Amino acid sequence: MDSTTSSQREREQRFREIYDSVYIDLLGFVRRRVHPTHAEDVVGEVMLVAWRRLDDVPADVSAARAWLFGVARKILQNTRRREDRHDAVAVRLAEVRHGPADAGQHPDLVAHRVDIAAAWPLLSALHQEAIALSVLDGLTAPEAAAVLGISPTAFRLRLSRARRTLRRHVDSTTAGDRVDGHLASERSAR
Repeated sequence: MDSTTSSQREREQRFREIYDSVYIDLLGFVRRRVHPTHAEDVVGEVMLVAWRRLDDVPADVSAARAWLFGVARKILQNTRRREDRHDAVAVRLAEVRHGPADAGQHPDLVAHRVDIAAAWPLLSALHQEAIALSVLDGLTAPEAAAVLGISPTAFRLRLSRARRTLRRHVDSTTAGDRVDGHLASERSAR
């Protein structure tokens, strides 16, 4: 076996390891940002970038995950630019599935989720994304900062502001007022 064949096999093995360790999380990340029918296409583009730039992918799995999330984010932004959309990534909170345990949960917890869901659209896209990266995607501050291309300190500040704003929206009115207001605004939009 010559060194070229050996090198190619090592490269393929490294790519497989990255793919196997990150694919599910990456797909979830993308599904929360695009229609589910487009998610696998975007992930395919991300993996193509990973293959082409394999030497740039960090060796650490956690850092590689954040790097790939960053690539996915840029692909999504470029797609939106091509479609003349200038809005930031909109995270669809309603598509986050909580599993069968929800049925047996305490009513206060269910009400709190309704409050958050009603307040979510009131957040800016930047605040939605900061909370989503931290809570829904489970990224640490350094990982989320790498996805956004900012410093970990800047991400922590953004996340703190986002949480404070979400808390203010949740606390500002009762859940019934928000839900009724949200339904009224949906009706007027039709």
